[in-house]
Order: sequence, then C-alpha cells, then structure tokens
Amino acid sequence: MVNKLERVVFALNGERYEVSPVDPSLTLLEFIRTRTHFKGPKLGCGEGGCGACVVLVSRYDPTTDEVSDVSASSCLVLLCNINYCSVTTTEGLGNTKDGHHAIHQRFAGFHASQCGFCTPGMCMSLFSSLVNADKENCRPKARDGFSKITVSEAEKAVTNNLCRCTGYRPIVDVSKSFASDVDLEDLGLNIFWNRRGDASVEKLPRYCKDSVCTFPEFLKSEIKSLLSIKENSQIEISGEGWYRPESIEELYELLNSDVYNTGNVKVVVANTSSGVYKDQDLYDKYIELRGIPELSVIERSPEGILIGSAVTITRVIDLLKEETDSSLVFNKLADHMSKVASQFVRNIASIGGNLILAQRKHLESDIATILLGAGSLVHIQEPSKRSSLTMEEFLERPPCDDKTILLNIFIPSWASSRNLCFDTYRAAPRPLGNAVSYVNASFLALTSTAKSSEDVIIDSAQLAFGAYGTEHAIRARKVEEYLKGKIATPSIILGAIRLLRETIIPKEGTTHPAYRVSTAVGFLFRFLSGMATKPVELTLSSQQDIVVDKEYSPVGLPIKQVGAELQASGEAVYVDDIPSPKDCVYVGTEALFPDPVANCAGQAIGVVIAETQRYANMAAKQALVEYSTEGLGKPILTVEDAVENNSYFEIPSEYTPTPVGDFSKGMEEADIKISSAEVKLGSQYYFYMETQVALAIPDEDNCITVYSSSQSPEFTQSVIARCLGIPFHNVRVITRRVGGGFGGKGFRSIPLATACALAAYKLHRPVRMYMDRNTDMVTIGGRHPLKVKYDVGFKSDGRITALNLYVLINAGITRDYSPYFPRKFIASIKKYNWSNLSFDVRLCKTNLTSKSSMRAPGHVQGSFVADAIIENVASVLSLETNHVRRTNLHSFDSLMLFYEGVNEEANNYTLPSIFDKLAVSPDYQSRAEAVRNFNYANKWKKRGISSVPIVYMVYCNPIPGRVSVFNDASIVVEVGGVELGQGLWTKVKQMTAFCLGQLWEDGSEKLLERVRIIQADTLSMVQGWITAGSTTSESSCAAVQLACNVLVERLKPLKDRLLEEKGVVSWDLLISQSVKEYVNLSASSLHVPSQNSAKYLIYGAGTSEVEVDILTGATTILRSDISYDCGQSLNPAVDLGQAEGCFVQGIGFFLYEECLTNSDGLLITNNTWNYKIPTIDVIPKEFNVEIINSGHHKYRVLSSKASGEPPLLLAASVHGAVREAIRAARLDYFSTSGGSQGSALTFDMDPPTTMETVKELCGLDIVEKYLVGLIK
Repeated sequence: MVNKLERVVFALNGERYEVSPVDPSLTLLEFIRTRTHFKGPKLGCGEGGCGACVVLVSRYDPTTDEVSDVSASSCLVLLCNINYCSVTTTEGLGNTKDGHHAIHQRFAGFHASQCGFCTPGMCMSLFSSLVNADKENCRPKARDGFSKITVSEAEKAVTNNLCRCTGYRPIVDVSKSFASDVDLEDLGLNIFWNRRGDASVEKLPRYCKDSVCTFPEFLKSEIKSLLSIKENSQIEISGEGWYRPESIEELYELLNSDVYNTGNVKVVVANTSSGVYKDQDLYDKYIELRGIPELSVIERSPEGILIGSAVTITRVIDLLKEETDSSLVFNKLADHMSKVASQFVRNIASIGGNLILAQRKHLESDIATILLGAGSLVHIQEPSKRSSLTMEEFLERPPCDDKTILLNIFIPSWASSRNLCFDTYRAAPRPLGNAVSYVNASFLALTSTAKSSEDVIIDSAQLAFGAYGTEHAIRARKVEEYLKGKIATPSIILGAIRLLRETIIPKEGTTHPAYRVSTAVGFLFRFLSGMATKPVELTLSSQQDIVVDKEYSPVGLPIKQVGAELQASGEAVYVDDIPSPKDCVYVGTEALFPDPVANCAGQAIGVVIAETQRYANMAAKQALVEYSTEGLGKPILTVEDAVENNSYFEIPSEYTPTPVGDFSKGMEEADIKISSAEVKLGSQYYFYMETQVALAIPDEDNCITVYSSSQSPEFTQSVIARCLGIPFHNVRVITRRVGGGFGGKGFRSIPLATACALAAYKLHRPVRMYMDRNTDMVTIGGRHPLKVKYDVGFKSDGRITALNLYVLINAGITRDYSPYFPRKFIASIKKYNWSNLSFDVRLCKTNLTSKSSMRAPGHVQGSFVADAIIENVASVLSLETNHVRRTNLHSFDSLMLFYEGVNEEANNYTLPSIFDKLAVSPDYQSRAEAVRNFNYANKWKKRGISSVPIVYMVYCNPIPGRVSVFNDASIVVEVGGVELGQGLWTKVKQMTAFCLGQLWEDGSEKLLERVRIIQADTLSMVQGWITAGSTTSESSCAAVQLACNVLVERLKPLKDRLLEEKGVVSWDLLISQSVKEYVNLSASSLHVPSQNSAKYLIYGAGTSEVEVDILTGATTILRSDISYDCGQSLNPAVDLGQAEGCFVQGIGFFLYEECLTNSDGLLITNNTWNYKIPTIDVIPKEFNVEIINSGHHKYRVLSSKASGEPPLLLAASVHGAVREAIRAARLDYFSTSGGSQGSALTFDMDPPTTMETVKELCGLDIVEKYLVGLIK
C-alpha cells in the first residue's frame, strides 16, 4: 500500500507544527512567511539563485541516532518534503529578547549589513557551514571561541548568497572571524577593536557550537515511536496530493493508477527543478522518490562507486572526496561538482534529477558532461525491463517519461589505470558556481611512452563537451579516433582542434556561438598541451584606512548600523513582513493600465486579484492576451531607430547643461584629431534584493494607508490621491525601511503602490502585492543605455584642446527620470580639462520599458566616456594612459570654469594629490613593471593595471525633520529621508546625540542609546521629496541639527538654572523638570540648502589590477585600491561600506551584467539564471579602501560629503585594466598573425566586457594561430 500524506509534522525553531490538510504545492518559504510569525527567510528570486530564503533543514536518523544539517533554499523546498524534519531560521539562532547569536552580533559589529534584506539568509548559510565543520571529528580541535572551519571554507560558506549593498568584504570578514586558522589582525573595520594590533577573540561576541539545538528531543521521540509502530504493523495513511512510495514496485503501482492518469502529477526528489522551469502548470499531485531505498543506495568497489539517483549532489561530492586518495578522477569530479548551482541547492538537489533534466529538458548540465567524460554508466528501470546504459546512450535516447526511472549511476574509479590523464573544465561568469556554464568539458586519456623517445602517446581518449548550444553533452568521437595512437605534437593538436570545430556546432539561436566553440577549443588545447595545472586559490584580503574625527562626537565615529542585529535575526520588518490584515487579497504581478496600444513589450496591462500571492501570480500568468500589430510600425528599440524615426523627448531648458569655450577654435589648435569615434554603454538592472512591494489598507472616511517600499513616499501619496480622486490628507504612505533601492524605488515603485491602492479602494479590502523577480526585471527598467559619437583634438604631448559630443540616450517609453540625465552626464564628462567642450544631447523615445534613475545615473556613463576618450588619445599617441590623464586633470582655475556656480575652495581640491598617490607614484610604476614582466613570461594569461580619477557633482535637496523628547527622556526622531541601507538612520542618530549633547561636556555619546529614528510617514512629515542623489543622509542630519538647536535653545536656560541650584544636572533631571514647567519638547524644521551648499564636488581615484585567461575570457581582479575624499565623514564605517558596495556594483556594470532583449524589445535576461550580479568569488582578491577626510568647509553639513554613489565610477579602473590585459594579448596575437601594432592597441570595448567579449577581442582563433606559428 502506497503511503499518502495526510499531515505534515515538523519543528520550526524548536516549535512543533502539524499541518493538515496539506496543499502539496505549498513551499516551505510560503508556509513560514504566511502561516507563522517568523519572517526571517525572504523571497528574493523564487529560483534558488539568491540565498535570501536560506534555512537550515535537519533530519534525524533513529538507526544511528545522528542528525544531518544542511542549508536549503526554502523557496524551492515543498512543505511535504520536510515531514519529520526540523527547520531553523535566523530567528532560531537568537533574538532581542533572549539575546542575539554571535553570528548576528558579528554581522552588526563588522558593518556587514546595510539594507539587511539578504542578511538572514547569509546568517543561515554561515551557520550551516559552522555546524557541519564542528561535527567533523577528524578535524583538529578548534581554538577556544572559534569553529573548526578554515578561512578558505569560511569564504565559500556565503559565496553563493547575493548581496547588492555591501560589496561582500565585511561579510567575508564576519565568516573568517569564526575560522580556526584566521589571523584576527587581518580582519577589517569593526566595533570590537580600534586597531588591528588589539584584535583578540575575547573581544568578539562569544561563539559556542552547542548554543543552538537544531533538532528538538520531542521530534526525535516521535520519530522513534513512528519507527516502532511501522515495524509492528502496516500503516495506511489516507489523504490526497502527496505520495511517497517505498519501493520501485509501489512507484509503478502509482504510475499505472488513476493517481497518475488523472490530474497534473509531478515526480520529485526535492523540487529544485521549479527554480529553472517556472512556467509549468500547477501540479495537484506529487510523487516523492526519496522514500525508495534503492534510489539512495551507495556501493563502493575497487572498480568504482554506485550511487543512487536520489542521493543529493552534496552527498555525492562528499563520497567522491572520501575516495580521492585512490582516484584522480573522483577528485576532479568532486571539485567540479562543487561549482554546480549553489551550496543550498546542491544540499537538496539529487544527482539523478540533474541528469534526468539534462536528458529530458536539455538542461545545460555540468554533471552530465563530466560523468560522460569519466565513462560513467547508468541503470534505468522501464515498465517492462531494466537496462544498463553508457552515459552517452542515456543522453542520446528519446526523452524519458515519468515511467522511465533512473535508478543509479556508476562512476568508474580508473584507479587501476596507469598513465591516466583526466580533467574537467567550465567557463562561467562565476568561478565558484551559481552560474550556468557557457561551455563545459571533461577529458580522459590513457597514455604510454614511445619506445624510441620520451614522447607521450595517446592510446585512447574520451572527450566530452556540453552546454555550448547542444541538446545534451556529446562525445567528440571523430577527434578521439584521430588522436588514438598519436603523439600530441603541435601539428596533431592543430589537426584535433580543426576537427573539433567541425564537431562542435551550436544550434541556431545560441548566444555567442563563436565564443563557445573557441572556448571548447581552448579547453582541448590546454589538456593536450599539458597545461592543466591546478590554479592557485587566492583568499581575499583587504585594508581600510579611515580617520576618526571626534570634534563632533559621536558624529564622525564608526558606530554600527542602526538595527543591524534586527536585520540579521530576522526581526527587522519590511513591507512584506507586515502581517496580512483580515480579508486581505493579493495582486498578481502586473500593474496599472495602458491605452489600447501597448507601447512596449513587458508593459503591464492590468491586475489580477486572488486570495494568496501565489494564486494571484499564477492567474496573471494564465491570462491570455491577444495582441495585434496591424497598423503599427516596427518598434523603435535602439537610439539609431529613434534617430531614423525622429523620436525624441524634449529636455527642459532648466536641465540643459552648459558648454565651455569654443570647440572650433580648440580644434584649430590641435596637432592631431580623432573624428566620429564611438562609445556605447548598455543597461543595468537594479537587482535590489527586495522586489517592488506594497500593502494598501482602506480606512474610514475615504482614507487609505499604503505601506510601500519606496524612496519617494510623498510622490507616491500624490499619485495615489490623484488616481483615487481624494485629498492628499486622505492618503497615508508609510515606509519603514527599504530592502535596497539604488534609484529603482524612486519613481518605479509608484505604479505598483497605486495599483494596490486602487484595488483596495474599489474592493474595500486590504490588498497587497509583491512582485516576483522575473516580472520586476521585465517591467521596472534600469540604467540608461546610450551611444556617444565624439570628435576630439589634442596636442602631441597629450593635452586636449577640444571635444565635441553627440549623445543619444535611450530613455524608453516615458520620460521618467530621463530629463535630469543630461546634466549629470555632462557634469562627469567635465572631470577632465577639455579646454573647449561642446555637445548635442538627445533623449530618445523608444519602445522599451522606461529607464529610470540608477545609482550614479548619468555620472557613471559620463565618467566612463571621458576615460574612453582619454584612452583612445593615449593609444593614438602611444603614450602611457595615466600620463594623458594626469596631463588633462584640472587646475583649480579650470575646475571652477567647467563647474561654474560650485562653491569650492582651492585647498579642498584634492584630486591631483589623490591621483598622483595612486597612479603616478613609484609604487604604481613598480606594479606596472611587474605586470609587463608577467605578460612577457606568460602566453595564455595576461595582466593589466589601470587608474581612473573622478569628479562628481552632487545636488542637495530640502528635507524636513522633527525631534521630540518624551517624559522618560527618550528621544524620537523623524526625517523626510528613507532608510535604504545607506546608513541614514545611523547618521541621524549620531547627529541628534551630538546636537542635544551640546548641553553637556562629553555627554553626546551617552545620548545615543536614548535616540530612536522612526519610519517615514507622509501624514507626519510633509515636504519629504525623494531619497536620492546620495545627499539625503546629510540633509536629514542638517534638518535634525536645526530642530535640535531649537530644543537646546529652549532647554539651556532651565539647565543653567538647575545647575546653579543642584550643581549637577542629568539628562533625566532636565527633561523631568522641563515636563513640569511645560517646556515644548518637540521641534520641527525644514532644511533648505543655501546657494553655497546646494551643490558641491567630490573627488576620488581608483587603481585596479586584473588577470585575464586568454583561453576562456575569464577575468580575475587581483587588486583594487580606492582613495575617496569624504570630507569630514559623518560615520567612516557607513561611508566605507557605501564605497565598497558602490565599487562592486560598478564591477557588475562594467564586466558582468548584460541586459539582452528579443526582437520585440522584451528583456530576456530576466532571472538569476541568466543575469549575473557580482558574487564573493569575483570581487577583488585584495581590496583596499582609503577614506580621506579633507579640510573643513563652512557650507557643508559639518564639512561632510556624500558616499552613496560616487565610488561606483571608480570601478571603471577594472574595465581599463581588462583593456590593458587584452592589449597585451593582442600584441602577441597580431605579432603572430602579422597585423599592425596599431590594430592591437586600438579597439572598441564597450561595457559590459563579459567573458565572451574578452575572448573575442583576444582572438577567437588565437590557439590555431599559435600552433601554426609553432609548426612553421
């Protein structure tokens, strides 16, 4: 009798849960977030690709009395999958009431949480790694206060978790702080010690490996009782929906019954396929295979290892590692598998599921390829027979249906084979996984030595290739046959490569087909030429240089982020964490309504209302919309299309930038001219961890309250009121915190909030909506793509005399933020002294989703274009690029000419000294020489080094503030700005304590714990405008300063009188007496920047060094140095974190994040599978940041400067370094092929410079050219 699940019993953070009846399609994440009070796990992608939902899943084996603990993506795990398991979320580690866990405290203390949305998942990934390391008795005993985990393992513990805010460096430091082999002095800025030399484990929050019980005793007892009952009687559980057969026979009984033949049935082990194939029908029945012992078998023999298809990938890796002493093949396979998916997916995904998807759905599987190359066998069960197949036979047969069961996989050890060569390869944008390969390969060769010489003969070879644009991995049979019995001479390798090119043919529609084939060629070349040496694994290191100024203490101190422990422990409340009110309904992820003509692909056309978010999303996807293109022209998608169709938006005169000098005259002075050169830049998606979300609750008297994750609550209020036709004061918009914004929740959050408000207003019921990641990516837009044509004139020494720009900006279908863009673009172009500058800037109206403000909008494009022009000039003149940069840096006088109206002082113009230190110093020259020496000595890897300066003009906006003191002397502060993770609350808290503390000497820091900053509320704070442009924190501080000054003025006379009467006056006494005497203890203000402080300039420079793999196009950032002038920093820790996070987001823009659309303009890079933001494994291996405190400035807020956006521009140094590495490769290539040096040095390299672009620029036939040269 097949067991049918009627109830699910499990523990969640030590509490017993019993669920009945069971919805078989309900995920663990949805259950936790909608049916419990725990909100720590977050929905970031629904694909297992981000880590925001990670929890610990623990299983108990009563036969061994052992508990296994693994991290898992709760967005993929079905609730029925965890029957009699224990689940731990970050709340289960600790909380405010009972005390926070050491992980929570260290995340806060190392400044490793900014917006905090990803932090709970990070905590659980790290906790899982600590738990499993400390279980291993074979490891040396850990030092007191540390885990058994190593530094290398600690880095990898959170490698697959995504974070868009921090840049990862402080997160890595948190992880390392637990490692047994860490040198604490190597860790970065934290609150536990002030100097590296003072570091000690005693100062860290204490770590105790037994502080959390992952599997409660009551659940163990239930499992033991259940086992006892099973042994004595046959259990029959009634119910429908979830079936767990316990034998192959029971499985076929199900597959041949009405259970399978009626309704939608899915056969699963862990359901991880739902992260890839998301548009499937709703399944009402599931058959779980994990209960079948035959599918979990593990059998070792001298010949190899037999592994059941239901065994998890992580378990397979562990099994292979246990045998690595006897098998090179196992070692290589284990290492490669550890780069498949992510740790929290591998922990639950089965090896058989991966292979079935490769065979049935053509999944680009690494595992299928490497097992094919290793000569693996599979055993399958069909209704009438059981078969043993080679992996090749299995992959080539027609797609398996549900009645064809993959039983197990046999992996031969090849231990008895002498002279064995085996290696595996993958080219992917992330070295350590969580990225599908562009191409993968696995090669095995048996060799012998020629009798007449020492040459190696290839006796036989197995060459497997996959993911290159093929339906499944293949064996290159013709190449194998060609190599048989031959010696791998250059001519033989060349012959093999030419034959391989005839074999590896990507199917039509494959992206970058030439790159994939060329990379496959590179893999084979590397294997045959004996270059398959194991790369050296680099661990991350960093240094942070800050200056702590106590003049305005606690302003200027690197205190921890307000609420960081709450974010880590899952107690911080985001919009989707607010409990749903009674009768709440949900909006499917489409919002607001167009005219009868949809103006762009991906435009929302309506909303769907349902009882749950999942049902609303499903219903929206089921909607069938008929489109007609009759009478419509071809869509305008590019700026070239816009020019052809004269499709533009007008730029308001007040936003039109100002030219400088006379371009024609400047060109007459030039010795050399470049005409009609081009630079193009692509788009970038925000990838905030929290997607767009809102909750609307109707109230009495035609009022409505809307909780919105928004950077502009006041704008949202205005639009909702106008849409509903009610006064502004009837609309209350509340934003407590935002899980990442980067500009994407400035204007783009308003349509969703308005749709929710409209539905709530019409239905008189609460309505909430949380966009899924795919819809968010398609509908929200992102950074502006653009194209620039330029003419530049310059002298032979590199001094530029004139520049003219023709700028075409792709604005998308509406104006949105675009009218502000040109002014900021030109402002960053002006960072160099062009002598004479003219331009023609056009806003192109296209049939794409509207582009909006994204971190450093206009500035990052303008700064990059400026440097691209400088690099082109340097190439033409054959001069060192930094020499040309330095030649064209502004003098103070020219700076004031180009940035007219900015109030700056000569002694605060720090850019020349900053740039000289990073880019012209002896240290830089020494590093540049080392790069040249490396490139001379290495053929297939090249290095480059580059520096960039920045000048960034920011604008300050008016911000309101209110400070109130309660009767118990606690203080509450409201400001118009919104906390996005940028540290606004932290700086405001410091400013409040400083200003009120002026009543006492050394009293300010004591007030810090009395201050609470509360949420933005449009009925409480008017004129809040928008949180954007990097200056909201300082403007909020200025508003608070004004309000506090009013309170100080009111309290000082009373304080002086009490001082005379009592001699000592405490804060409590002062406030108590103020209450008695009816002193007004609340003060409001509106900070309006003066003409002298409304805009100012920020300076910085960055130097980066990279290494490029010529055969794959992969880039490793070896080192990055940032020097950033932050004025008098309000909080160096916050500003440091902003600088690092900005820089890494910039790395994504310049190297990794490619936005691709189809022929209709619909975004196709719309998920975590094909859109890759940076992860820990791609950030600089050495990351050094210096925050410079420049001189005082009487017009800025305590002489501070912004930090939220400008450092992003410095990531262009990475792009420049990649260009230099490619130049070195091209010099080799062109010298081999007979091309000119000029062709090698001058080439277009538009961002993002992905792996494909790098390899294409280095030469797709570089291997063949090299071999031909050797043969000649």
